[in-house]
Amino acid sequence: QVQLVESGGGAVKAGGSLRLSCAASGRSGYMLGWLRQAPGKGREFVAFIGWSGFPSHIADSVKGRFTISADNAKNTITLEMNNLKLEDTAVYYCAATRSSWTTRPADFSAWGQGTQVIVSA
Repeated sequence: QVQLVESGGGAVKAGGSLRLSCAASGRSGYMLGWLRQAPGKGREFVAFIGWSGFPSHIADSVKGRFTISADNAKNTITLEMNNLKLEDTAVYYCAATRSSWTTRPADFSAWGQGTQVIVSA
C-alpha cells in the first residue's frame, strides 16, 4: 500500500513562490500527482508525473507557473509554484493513481494528509 507524506506549503503574498514535496513509500505501480481543494470547492487536478519524468501533465490553470518533477532515487515528487495567485489558496494533496494518464480526482486511490497553501494580497 502506497503511503504519501507531504511537506512544504505555508503562507505567501501574491506573486511569491512555494515548493511542495511528497515522499512516497510502497509506490510500485503508481504514478503520483498533486491535487488541491479550495475552501467550499471540490478537489481539483493540478499535475501528475511518472517516475521517469514521463508522462507529465499540468493543469491549464497553473501552466507556466507551476512545475512538477520527480526524483526516482529519493521516491519524491516536487511541485514548484511560482507567481502564486489568490485563487491558488487551497489544501494541496499528494495522491497516487494506477492510471497512466488521468486528471480525474476519483482515479487517485491514495492520498496524503494535505498541506495548506495560503496566498494573500
